[in-house]
Amino acid sequence: MRARSLGRTRRGVVSVLVTAVVAVLLAAPAAAAPSDQPGGTSGVLDSEALDRLQRRAAEVQADLQQRQTEVAAARQQLADAQADVDAARATVDAAEGELAQHRSVVARYASAVYRDGGALTPLTVLLTGGDPADVVAALGYLEAVDAHTTEVVGAAEQQRRTAVDRQTSADAVLAEARQRADRLAAEVAELEASADAVTAELDVALGDVDRQLSDLQRQQVDVNTQTAANWRAYLGQLREAGVTAPPAAELLDPVRGLPAGLTPIGAAAGGAQRGAAQLPRRPVSLLVLPAETLAAVTAAMDALGRPYAPGTAGPDSWDCGSLVSTVYRDAGIDLPADQAGLFAVTTPVDPADVLPGDLVFLGTPEAGLGHVGIALDAQTVLAADARAGAVVVRRLPADQVVHVGRPSLGPRPEVPAPGPVGGALRVECGNTVYPPSFDGARAWGGYPNGLIPPSALCPIGVGGHSLRCDAAAAWRAMSAAFASAFGQPICITDSYRTYAGQVRLYGEKPALAAVPGTSNHGWGLAVDLCGGIDGFGTPQYAWMVANAGRFGWLHPTWADPGNGREEPWHWEYAGG
Repeated sequence: MRARSLGRTRRGVVSVLVTAVVAVLLAAPAAAAPSDQPGGTSGVLDSEALDRLQRRAAEVQADLQQRQTEVAAARQQLADAQADVDAARATVDAAEGELAQHRSVVARYASAVYRDGGALTPLTVLLTGGDPADVVAALGYLEAVDAHTTEVVGAAEQQRRTAVDRQTSADAVLAEARQRADRLAAEVAELEASADAVTAELDVALGDVDRQLSDLQRQQVDVNTQTAANWRAYLGQLREAGVTAPPAAELLDPVRGLPAGLTPIGAAAGGAQRGAAQLPRRPVSLLVLPAETLAAVTAAMDALGRPYAPGTAGPDSWDCGSLVSTVYRDAGIDLPADQAGLFAVTTPVDPADVLPGDLVFLGTPEAGLGHVGIALDAQTVLAADARAGAVVVRRLPADQVVHVGRPSLGPRPEVPAPGPVGGALRVECGNTVYPPSFDGARAWGGYPNGLIPPSALCPIGVGGHSLRCDAAAAWRAMSAAFASAFGQPICITDSYRTYAGQVRLYGEKPALAAVPGTSNHGWGLAVDLCGGIDGFGTPQYAWMVANAGRFGWLHPTWADPGNGREEPWHWEYAGG
């Protein structure tokens, strides 16, 4: 008899959940159902035109990269050739100077002879000589002087001629290097024109994609709004039924007794579930959750739509662990603030028994644990989702559930969370975490570099600047901290840079700008700053060095002093 009662009870609970929570799937339009990838990050790029144009852009990018390498080599060759010419000219000048010195000595000697009555010759020595031994000595002296003069002047002249030949050769190499540099410059100009042509078409296709994404985002907002409304309706049903939610401690033992008027909920494996109860009534029973769970889920509903940002804990932005930890802590249940810590201590329940407020942990065998959210029913979960860039309601992928836990049951002995295996990268809040040095670290959402729809970015509150949503949230927090120290927010000159913008900048500064389609600005994860940060050694720059890391921002090593390309103004977000 009891088993049949529990079975009827469980069917009643399912009906209640469908009515009170999952009604979003029925009440909202079909297109607004929670998606596998909320925020429009899946299916958006199913555009043949965009794929085709992106392939063209990639081809131009590859050519530019190859030419960039050749241009750099040509510039180095040109610089080396110019250095050789300069060195050769210096050698010629030195040789001519030395020759001039020797000639000056000879000239002074000749002048002295002339002043003393004519040139000295063996005949004049004999005619004017006295002692025969003195005459012989004088003749020997003259021969030595003449021989030395001839040798010195001849050697200097030979050195000068060698230097002139070297300069002539260096001039030829320089001319050839200039010709090569000019040829490559012309080729790069042709490729820039191709990039411009591709850009114009890409902008048209990107506009179509942005409209698709905007539609999906509006649908996501509808899902969030309808879910929150359904939750409020459920809370209203409790009030109308006169139910005061009991504390978690009073729902821990359904066998020994529950608060008056409440009955147990059946478990899928038989027996009764701990941590919840029901109020019997017709046509369906009403689910009764602990007061702490109701408070936590209600607070999580209030966070819907807020940006996702790793390492933040509200109220303006969240990561998946901090959202769960904060709403439960405020409700009276202390939990760790990260997904692994939550996994370690949350008491498990059968995934078939999932109830609103339960924690659902997602992962894969390769990457291990990768996400945590708050269940709303067996099909949907509320989470700060890294790929959506926001707190959203999303469909629960049943094949990725690695653990379901119920915070109201208290902690369990800690169990280590599964981690990556076989060299797989770690996943945090649903998004792969790449090491800062990894070449693909900046790719996100499936969008090409510089071709991210505006709807997928978030404004930072300064002019028209925008970044990836988690980077934008981290930026705002960092700028507020900077303002507390200096009395004004961070000065910024550049943020997300479109493909078209990269092409224009490359045309203006090919030696400094990144090849179009490769700039970190094109991922919405880099900024160029001003207001003192753009100079090494300033108090503002020193503040960034000391504090930016707390907000997930860093100054790349290639831009540090002494590394060949010094850019104090360039900072990148590496928080996720």
